[in-house]
Amino acid sequence: MDPILIDVPLQIETDRLILRAPQQAGDGNVVHQAIKDSINELKQWLSLFQAIPTVEETEILLRNAHIDFLKRESFRYLIFHKDTNDFIGTASLHRVNWKISKCEIGYWINSQFSSKGYMTEAVSELTNLGLQKLKFRRIEIRCESTNYKSRSIPEKLGFELEGTLRNDDLSADGSKLTDTCIYSIIK
Repeated sequence: MDPILIDVPLQIETDRLILRAPQQAGDGNVVHQAIKDSINELKQWLSLFQAIPTVEETEILLRNAHIDFLKRESFRYLIFHKDTNDFIGTASLHRVNWKISKCEIGYWINSQFSSKGYMTEAVSELTNLGLQKLKFRRIEIRCESTNYKSRSIPEKLGFELEGTLRNDDLSADGSKLTDTCIYSIIK
């Protein structure tokens, strides 16, 4: 089946969260503010956030994510608290390979909401979406070996550490070689 015909929910609810595809004009404002508030943490791990993007750049990033969602190339979700509507962060199924039936999950959190289990809850829901609804046979989570907060999420969710690729990538700021941990869960 052509992936464009696969129904993928634009919104998902968990006990505490609403995950929805970036589709509303103005999403860039709320995401931009979270990036500004969290830049010190984000720039340690994400090359995308070595500087604070403009609101316009953030809006463009989100609109392109929506296009990729519609094309079934990746599925980014914005995460909001169900009761307060506070923006928590983003999580996505990306690096989708329909022929092999696999993907990778990536995520970042608004720093003020870290250590509350929100991202674990969101990633758990995306893992279920990937394995159950989208029928992926493999889901990976890759992160820098020293990013212990990020590593704790797949470990809590039963992903298996398949290995650590030594000198696999550059640090987010490009200053040194880093090791990459690869976690997976298979169906």
